[in-house]
Amino acid sequence: MSYRDTGNATILSQQAERESNARTYPRHLPLAIREAEGLRVTDMDGNDYYDCLAGAGTLALGHNHPRVIEAMERTLDANRPIHTLDVSTPTKERFVDSLFESLPDEFSEHAKIQFCSPAGTDAVEAALKLVKTATGNRSVLGFQGAYHGMTNGALSLMGDTDAKEPIPGLMNDVHHLPYPSDYRCPFGIGGEEGHRTASQYVEGLLSDPGSGVPEPAGMILEPVQGEAGAVPAPDEWLREIRRITRERDVPLILDEIQTGLGRTGELYAFERADISPDVLTLSKAIGGGLPLAVVVYDESLDVWEPGAHAGTFRGNQLAMAAGEATIDHVLEHDLADHAAGVGARLRDRLESTAGRFDAIGDVHGRGLMLGVEFVDRDADWSGPGPHAPNGDLAESVQAECFDRGLIIELGGRESATARFLPPLIVSAKQIGEIATIFDEAVASVLEGRKGTREVSA
Repeated sequence: MSYRDTGNATILSQQAERESNARTYPRHLPLAIREAEGLRVTDMDGNDYYDCLAGAGTLALGHNHPRVIEAMERTLDANRPIHTLDVSTPTKERFVDSLFESLPDEFSEHAKIQFCSPAGTDAVEAALKLVKTATGNRSVLGFQGAYHGMTNGALSLMGDTDAKEPIPGLMNDVHHLPYPSDYRCPFGIGGEEGHRTASQYVEGLLSDPGSGVPEPAGMILEPVQGEAGAVPAPDEWLREIRRITRERDVPLILDEIQTGLGRTGELYAFERADISPDVLTLSKAIGGGLPLAVVVYDESLDVWEPGAHAGTFRGNQLAMAAGEATIDHVLEHDLADHAAGVGARLRDRLESTAGRFDAIGDVHGRGLMLGVEFVDRDADWSGPGPHAPNGDLAESVQAECFDRGLIIELGGRESATARFLPPLIVSAKQIGEIATIFDEAVASVLEGRKGTREVSA
C-alpha cells in the first residue's frame, strides 16, 4: 500500500488495529508524521507542529540535522560496516573519543565503556550487573519518583507503582529512598531543611544495623528526575549523597539517559554539583537520534569476565557516526550554555503563566528540561505537597496545545505535569512562540472550566 496521499485518520486507524495495546503517544498525540526538520514536524494532513517532545529528549539537534545526516551518508558511501557486534572500527573509536572528550577529565581519565543493546534501559541493567559483580552484594538503593526503564531490573527501581503492580517476580532487594523536592517534599518540609533531612535519612539508614537493608551493591539516581516531571536534585543534596556513598564504598550510578549532553544547561547534570559518579548510564542524545546506549564507569569496577554483558546490536555503526556528529556539534557550538540561556527564557515565560492561574502549582526543572504542574486546590489531598495533582486538567491542556500546533508530553504524579523537552537548537524566537501557544492554551482550557480562577494582578 502507498501511504503518500494517506491522511492521519487512515494511518491512525490502521495503527490502532494492528499495534499493541501498550502503545502510548498516539493516544494523546493523534498524528502520523510525514516529514520533519529541526523543531518542526508536519503530519499527513499538512499540519505543522513545534516538537517539544523530541523523541523524549533524544533529538538534541532536532529532526534531520544536516551534520547528522551527512555523517550517516559518509558512512554509507564509504562502504563501512553497519553492524559489528563489539568488533571495533574507526567509526566506533571516533565516537568514544568524542564521548570521552565531553565528559569531565577526572571521570573520563579512569573510565571504561560498555556498549549495550540499543535502549537506555539495557544500560541500566548492565550497570546493575556491573556493581553487583564488583561488590558481591545484592541489594540496590533507588529513589521514590524514579524512572530507569521498563525491563525487569529497571522497572523494579521505578517509583510509579502502577506500572509495576501487574508484573510478578521483579528484582528483589530494591529499597526506595526519599528524593528531595521543594514543592512535594517527602517530609513535608521543603527547602534546605528538606534536602538535609533527606540526606540524613539516607545516611542513617546505611549506618543503622537494624535498618533491614543489607550492604548495597550500589545506588542509582537521576540528577533531574525526568518522568517524575523534571524534578531537579539540589546540588548540596547530591554532594552529600556522593560523600555518603563514597565513605561507605557504595558505587553511585548516575542515570543521565535523559539529562546527558547539554539538556539541563550543563553537558552532564552532575557537573552542576561538582561531583563525579562511579557509573554513568547514557543513551538518547548520544546516538544522534539513532538507538545507542552505553555504560561508562570507573576502571576499578571492571571485574567482568568476557561475555558478562552482551547485546546483538551493541555495534550500531550508523548510531555511532550520528552520535559522534551530535556530540561534536554540541561541544563546538556550546549548546549546553545555549540550553541554559533559552531554558531560562522559557522558564520565565512559564512562571509568568503560572503566576496568572492558580491551577498551576509549580514550575520546575533545569535548562531545556522543564515541567509545569497542574493542581486542584479544592480537592482533598494528604500526599506530599500543598495540593492534589490534576492530571485531567493537564491532559486537556496538552490536547489544546496540540490543536494549536505544539507537541508536549505529560509526566509526574497523576501525569499532571506538562513537560518541555525541545531540541537544544531551539532559538529565542521559537521559545517565545512556544511559550505563547502554551499560555493561550492554558487560558483557553481554564476559561471553559467552572471553578478555576485567574490570579488577580
